[in-house]
Amino acid sequence: MEYVLLLIGFLILVKGADFFVEGSSEIATFLRIPPLLIGLTIVAFGTSAPEAAVSISAALKGTGDIAVGNVVGSNLFNILFILGITAIIQPLVVERQTIKKEIPFALLGSIVLLVLIADRVLVNQNAVLSRGDGLILLTYFSVFIYYILEVAKNSREQFELDDIDPSPTNIGKYVLYTIGGLVAIVFGGDMVVKNAIVIAMALGMSETLVGLTIVAVGTSLPELITSVTAALKNKSEIAVGNIVGSNIFNIFFILGISSVIHPIVVDSNILIDAVIMIISTVILLIFSLTHSKITRGEGAAFMLMYLGYMAYILIRN
Repeated sequence: MEYVLLLIGFLILVKGADFFVEGSSEIATFLRIPPLLIGLTIVAFGTSAPEAAVSISAALKGTGDIAVGNVVGSNLFNILFILGITAIIQPLVVERQTIKKEIPFALLGSIVLLVLIADRVLVNQNAVLSRGDGLILLTYFSVFIYYILEVAKNSREQFELDDIDPSPTNIGKYVLYTIGGLVAIVFGGDMVVKNAIVIAMALGMSETLVGLTIVAVGTSLPELITSVTAALKNKSEIAVGNIVGSNIFNIFFILGISSVIHPIVVDSNILIDAVIMIISTVILLIFSLTHSKITRGEGAAFMLMYLGYMAYILIRN
């Protein structure tokens, strides 16, 4: 039965993402906001809803391995697998602003998280994301939100009507598309994750491995479907903004709010995965700097790196 529900969840995700991308793109046009900002905000936050639900629930239940593993695993999946497969389908143009500001901010988030969970290395204590650590993460998140609001304000002032398509005449329909698509994405993602966990546990997988793989991949399915759909619709700004925004949201907001609600005990093995997340973000920055795009070859390199990472954690665990 779990396999049937897993398939149904995938189908709901696919259709929901199609409506969500179309609706959010038309809203961006109507509001004279660049699609990149929609990708960094509404799309990124919306598609990260499953990660938020899973990590907060895991923190409340005291299963910190799943909470942190979910975020680190999701961020690695977002960069290496999602951007990899999306770039193979359609080379991704990366905005100058994303290269100069958003990707470095995502890199900062990865480094801050590594420092906060390196208690055993730095002070020889068990690694814990305390409520104080959570407040630090939420402070960074508030800075990011302030930055996005300022960019949106300036972009709307500078965004010329000649540079965009005519505004949609039926904006109400696209608002419904966006809301309905988001609901379908979250509902479908929840179905996939719940049933994938049941299947994984039945196969004897460890909690840490489940967090880094099944849960991480499952909660990132909205990002995957949304980014691939955006690429197929030639909306690469949404695809890249979705991933970068989701990674920032995952670290600063999800782990921030989760650890404020309940301190999270962290498996020291996750340090290695956090380092790999930093390296992956640096490579994303380097790839983006080359002609301001991620090519099919670079996408293939990302995919190979993710397969190598999967092989490593399966052997490790």
